[in-house]
Amino acid sequence: MLGSGKSAASSPRGGRRKAAEKTKDPGRRLGLDNDDIRLMMQGSNMVKVRSSRWQKSRNLRLLEDGLTVWCESTKSSRKAKAQQTFAVTEVECVREGCQSEALRRLSGSVQENQCFTVIFRGARKSLDLLCPCEDEAKRWVRGLRTLKDHVANMTQNEKLDHWIRGYLRRADQNQDGKMSYDEVKRLLQMINIDLSEQYARSLFKRCDRSGDNRLDHIEIEEFCRELLRRPELDAVFRHYSSNGCVLATAELRDFLGDQGEDASLNHAQTLILTYELNDWAQKNQFMTQNGFTMYMLSQENDVVNPDHTRVYQDMSRPLAHYFISSSHNTYLTKDQVTSASSTEPYIRALNQGCRCVELDCWDGDKGEPVIYHGHTLTSKVPFKEVIETIAQYAFKASPYPLILSLENHCSVEQQAVMAKHLRAILGNKLLTKPLSGQPLKDLPSPEELKGRILVKGKKQISHLSQLGKNDSCASFSSSSEDEIAGSTKNTPKKDPAMVCSKLSPALSDLVVYCRSVPFRGFENASGKLPNELSSFSENEALKLIKDSGKLFVRHNSKQLSRIYPSGQRLQSSNYDPQEMWNGGCQMVALNFQTPGEQMDLNQGRFLPNGRCGYVLKPSFLCSPTSNFNPENTGGGPGHVPTQLTIRIISAQQLPKINTEKASSIVDPQVWVEIHGVAIDNRRDKTHRIDNNGFNPRWDCTLSFQLQVPDLALVRFVVEDHDHTAKNDFVGQFTIPFTSLRTGYRHVHLLKADGSSLSPATLFIHVKVRKGVPIKTVSERIAMAKSKA
Repeated sequence: MLGSGKSAASSPRGGRRKAAEKTKDPGRRLGLDNDDIRLMMQGSNMVKVRSSRWQKSRNLRLLEDGLTVWCESTKSSRKAKAQQTFAVTEVECVREGCQSEALRRLSGSVQENQCFTVIFRGARKSLDLLCPCEDEAKRWVRGLRTLKDHVANMTQNEKLDHWIRGYLRRADQNQDGKMSYDEVKRLLQMINIDLSEQYARSLFKRCDRSGDNRLDHIEIEEFCRELLRRPELDAVFRHYSSNGCVLATAELRDFLGDQGEDASLNHAQTLILTYELNDWAQKNQFMTQNGFTMYMLSQENDVVNPDHTRVYQDMSRPLAHYFISSSHNTYLTKDQVTSASSTEPYIRALNQGCRCVELDCWDGDKGEPVIYHGHTLTSKVPFKEVIETIAQYAFKASPYPLILSLENHCSVEQQAVMAKHLRAILGNKLLTKPLSGQPLKDLPSPEELKGRILVKGKKQISHLSQLGKNDSCASFSSSSEDEIAGSTKNTPKKDPAMVCSKLSPALSDLVVYCRSVPFRGFENASGKLPNELSSFSENEALKLIKDSGKLFVRHNSKQLSRIYPSGQRLQSSNYDPQEMWNGGCQMVALNFQTPGEQMDLNQGRFLPNGRCGYVLKPSFLCSPTSNFNPENTGGGPGHVPTQLTIRIISAQQLPKINTEKASSIVDPQVWVEIHGVAIDNRRDKTHRIDNNGFNPRWDCTLSFQLQVPDLALVRFVVEDHDHTAKNDFVGQFTIPFTSLRTGYRHVHLLKADGSSLSPATLFIHVKVRKGVPIKTVSERIAMAKSKA
């Protein structure tokens, strides 16, 4: 392994031969020596399918790195070839049979057991494939899943190893297994590092032990190991080591104590047994510099509190006491005017732990309702297909209740069809009656509703005399008409009597705990039933937070509120969800299909509690008598003055942004942002490092003062500095302050779409002091001026 620290240069010639032989067998090197992987490396002829008319022959082959698949066609240009490969790291999942929209439409004309679909993260289109026989399809599915699991379980060192080997293969232009100095220079450009000519040549000569001006396999590994050295980790090691060579168990224990972790001798000994590679050191209960590096790069030293990666919160509280991950216009793939409606966004949202999805339902042909964005050019997807998809994926990522937010624009007849499909397809998962016959005092808990699907919509009440105009409308949420009006300004207004129709009793009966009602103010709060839910546009919610923040918090301690984006957001952009969470709103619905800062915050908010889509609100947002006011937080509930100090030490293996220009190297700088109550919102940045994305080092300390830490999110953003244009986004990671661990930590960066940017990391040091007096506004201004 490149990062192991064991010098291969001193190995005998036989050792070199064995290492070279192992390199030629990627399966063995990856520890995946099985028949499925061997078949994939030999390659298979398949048919790539897009529709009944578009079907093309392709040869799929796993390349020698063991983690890249080449989908070969008749095209031969370099650009076409690049577009025909995909990395296993890009694969979100592999589905057997006809489980994509394209293959489902061909299910009668193709053998289902010979088909499979590769689903990618981000915007890349899925790959539908038809194999010549069932056995070959199964082996490719098994092989891809095996490789995907292997990647997921890689250590950071293994990720670095794979990462550098991939670049080595590309830099070795004549593919002879050796590298000239010119090829090494090409490698340095590829891995985003601009070494001085003098240092690069001296390092090349130092590693060229054979003296033939070419680095062989072992010499290349030595060269790369030198590049991968982490002097900042070595400095931390030396600080705690009395002799600079090893850490005694007691010294490792002292380090753990400063990290804020279990500082027992038992824990220190366990870490030595787990991460120390040297047999002598392990036997004598020492940790060497290599073992320390292995530990510091491990998931165990991640910035996220490991206890928060599982469900650790009390799940027996009423639903209104939780933030609930919620999606808006879930069926859309892109914008709200012309994009495709599909079942795929439901799968993506549900796999991300989303617990409230939206279905815009309209009358369709042949008596079957459809889902699309009404009065627009967006395509239509059958309601039945969406429900079938939801039934399949509802509880794969989370066992806790899923809420279906129905925007119902259907006739009574097709509403009845909707009810029939919901009952038939969802079966026992669908909640059709209250859990108890007792009068409802509070909403049931996520634990009580585990594995159940709830319908959110209008409900007919027994006393018809109490029905008002709004209650007889087929719209299942107060948001639907506002959204239609906002998104279709040029559409002629229709007679309200034509837009609205009566509710189908069959559909009304399915609404149990999420009955949509118009919001009629904060009066008579005690008389409101817990199962009454109101929807608010982003502007309505912001006005309530600003004008009546305390009352809105109290309302949200008992009732569920759903917030949706303004109808003017035609490109499916998102609003800032943090302001809504500050007011205790539970279902803050965002366009999951649109990456950006707002979805980063959503991913960060629902990162803890096992990513189950339910996060317990702070106690001051759960009391019906709370005095918390999100607009005026000084000295009130949740006010815990806290100083957060973050030292941005270094970054590792940042990707190139301008891949078209080989000589382009990033100039990285790091922003740290606090998103919370208004007075806590702040951002600060490091200086930039010129021409180094491989191992830039800042050693820059940023300090933040928080008033309400329980609501704060901390967002790390890496940008490529540009003098003439807007800085380019490189990667980010967002974490709740309450999940942030102190001490020396690695932050594993994410791409814009929320997927892993592995092996890119930030190395930071975090310090937290509670009870620190908050500086006045004037003091903050003075401090900002002094920094400027």
